Parts: sequence; structure tokens; C-alpha cells
Amino acid sequence: MIFIRMNGALVIAIALILSACGGKQQQQQGPPPAIPVTVEDVKSTEAVYYDEYPGTIVALNQTELRAQVTGYVTGIYFKDGAKVSKGQRLYSIDQQLYNANYQQAVANQLVQETNMMKAQKDADRYHELDKKDAIAKQQVDYADAALEAAKRQVDAAKANVNAVRANVSFATIVAPFSGTIGISMVRSGTSVVAGQTVLNTISTDNPIAVDFAVDQKEVYRFSQLQLAQKPNDSTFTIAFGNDIYPLHGSINLIDRAVDPQTGTIKTRLVFPNDKNMLQAGMSTTVKVLNSASEKSVVIPYKAITEQLGEFYAYVVGDSNKVSQRKLVLSKQIGTNIIVKDGLKEGEKIVVQGIQNLREGAVITTAPPQQPGATKK
Repeated sequence: MIFIRMNGALVIAIALILSACGGKQQQQQGPPPAIPVTVEDVKSTEAVYYDEYPGTIVALNQTELRAQVTGYVTGIYFKDGAKVSKGQRLYSIDQQLYNANYQQAVANQLVQETNMMKAQKDADRYHELDKKDAIAKQQVDYADAALEAAKRQVDAAKANVNAVRANVSFATIVAPFSGTIGISMVRSGTSVVAGQTVLNTISTDNPIAVDFAVDQKEVYRFSQLQLAQKPNDSTFTIAFGNDIYPLHGSINLIDRAVDPQTGTIKTRLVFPNDKNMLQAGMSTTVKVLNSASEKSVVIPYKAITEQLGEFYAYVVGDSNKVSQRKLVLSKQIGTNIIVKDGLKEGEKIVVQGIQNLREGAVITTAPPQQPGATKK
């Protein structure tokens, strides 16, 4: 019995000691300490920057050269990749065969014209005899019918001559415009089929175009830029990585309609290309100068946090408490970024130490006290 009482008293004593320690520990913890951070005032400035769009270099005029007659290639009169002039002879296809066909068609026309002359004389003779009532009417009718048939034969022969003459001209392929011709798809002796076989491709290269897609929300802006553009305007440039093309372009056209699937409209720029630095098919970045008429809010990019594709900044409020503010961002300029919506000039945001923050955290801009340092 004595042992049990002593044990109970011991338990009560221990409980009192633990309770006192817990209360003391709670008094020592108190509110969480303020988190040291660096803050900056939100400022606005006249931001001048370039909007960027992926673009593709295309020829202003380009066409495939196809065989218009069937036969064998008998001549190639250019070097691959050479400059050619409008009307310059490029290919010939079975010229001797088509020339022979033409001569035969002309000869056939002469024969039919001779037959028509004979039929005309027969008809005239029978009509004279008919006036004297010296021939049967049936013979006169036969003569007239033979004359009409001869005339139709002449018309058919003339049409055949025109068709064969066209084939003779089609047997020689000429450049439809001045430009650069590519690598030939056929060689001498290759059999080609009219309307199917592609012989080559020819395109213009100076000036040259750049196509890129513009969001439908920007159609009005680009229409205004097209109306306001002037010679040597620096609004439009193109880049290849870090290399900037030295010459400026201008808007050639804005397509007739917005693509309903993508919500974009094709826009075409034109650039001088005297030195052939630009080749059709190249990918490039279109840079469009954007000089905002109103001041823009610009903050350091390091102040931004991203969550599930949305962007936030910690804004300092009353009692040095921070809250997350959702932002709508625009163009990044160096280490800064333009904020389209979410912040106002004069507000304070956290730019360093954001990794330690949470919603409602208390911050301090004083440097953290080093361990062992004495307070003054």
C-alpha cells in the first residue's frame, strides 16, 4: 500500500512538471517570425519591344513546269539552279516527231483543199447543164452534197493543223517568267506524259516573301500597320537565331479570311533579296516592332511564380502580409516582363525570397540576424 501511494504521488508530480514545461514552451513559440525578403515598387514605363512570330520564306511567284505533250526529252538548255529569263528555252520533247506530224497535217489540208476545188468545179458544171435541162436533178444534188462534204473535210484538216501546230509549240518548254530554276527532275531521253510529268520548278527570288500567322485579335493592328507603312520602315525584320537580316520588310498582303480552325489569318511580308541570302522554304522568326502608346507595367521576371500554367506575384499588403495576385503577362524584355493585367503602379511586390512564402505570410525587409549576434 505504501508503494502504491508513493507511485501515485510520483505520477502527479511528473504531470505537473510536464504541464509547466508545455506552457513555458508555448509562451516561447509565439507567432511565427517574419520572413526576410526583398521588395520593389511596381513601376510603369514606355516599353518598346518586338513581338515574335514563326514564319516561312516563300517565293512571290512559283510554278511547276509540266510536260504538255507525251514523248521523250530530247534537249535540256539550262544549268540546274541557274537564273533564267522569261521566254528562254528550257526543254524540248520529241521535236522531230511533232514537226513531222505538222508537215503531214499541212499536206493533208492541201489534199482536202484540192478535193474541194474539184467538187466545186463539178458542182458548177452540173448547174450549167441543169440550166439547159441536160442533166438529171439527182446528179446536181449529188454534186452539191459532194461539195459540202469536201468543205467539211477542209475545215477538219485546218483544225488538225492547228492542233498539231500547238503540239509543236508545246514540245518546247520555255520559262513563263524570269527567276531561278531548280534541279531538273528529268534527263535527256526520259519518257514524259502530258499533264503528269513534272520537269522542274521555277520561282522568283528578289523580292522574296515571308508568310506568318496572326491571331484574329491582331487583324486590326496589322491592317493599321499596312496603311501606315513607309519606305525603309523598321517595323518588320526577320531573324535566324541570333542573326538579324539586315534589310527591313513591308506588308504585302493580309489574307482574305481567318482560318476558323486556328483562329489566325495569314500575313505576307516582302523583303529585298539582292544577295540571295534568303531561300524559299527557310524557317525564320518575324519580329514586329511594338511601341505601346501607353505606359506599361514592367516587373522583374524573377518575381513571377507559375502554378498549373498560371502566373502569380506576391503583393505586399497591410501589416506586411503578402497575398498571391494572378497576372496576365505579355512580352519578356531582358530580365523584366510586361504585365498586361493584375498590378498597378506604386504597389509593392516581392522579388527575392519568394520560395519561402505562402499566402498571408508576414515579411520583413530587414536582413536576417546572424546566429550569436547581439541586438543593439
